[in-house]
Amino acid sequence: MLSTAAEREEAAALVQDRQRWLILHGMPVHARADVPARFREAQAMSAGLFEDGRMLACLIPVHDPGLGWGQGPCLFLGSLHTLPGQSDDITRLITLWAADFAARLDLHVVRAEALARHPLDAEPIADLLRRLTDMGWDVRGSGTGRDGDRVVRLQLPAEHRPGLRALISCQVNAPRPALDRSSA
Repeated sequence: MLSTAAEREEAAALVQDRQRWLILHGMPVHARADVPARFREAQAMSAGLFEDGRMLACLIPVHDPGLGWGQGPCLFLGSLHTLPGQSDDITRLITLWAADFAARLDLHVVRAEALARHPLDAEPIADLLRRLTDMGWDVRGSGTGRDGDRVVRLQLPAEHRPGLRALISCQVNAPRPALDRSSA
């Protein structure tokens, strides 16, 4: 969990770096949400993936049974961003961690959304989806996401991975349920 203002600012900077990289590579960024600002807020309960003191990824894990798609409660990986220039190994570690963490929370699935302004079989989203499905994610169609942007919906089965603790030291608290956005 990102517990200090400095860590939250580092996450906001990582998101800004990722957004610049996406724009330079002709890929979409959130049009309606100030994503870096979310990571600056202490109440967001954001988390980071660190290696040797360097943040490689950040996200906001939420126990959210009310996405409007998919059935049943899930671990939702909100605002997931990786440091530009990292290999798919970071995404694989996040995938393994998320499946294990959801299982430890007695949830059956992990869900996430990725921006998809073009048809899912068009590049560059098609390449991303191929890599994610190779890692175990299922594509659950597309639609309007939590921030109002067009997204592809992703789902991953929860799975206990006891040996993972040798690779990843998880210090994430159980995420709290999402607030009802209509009252927030």
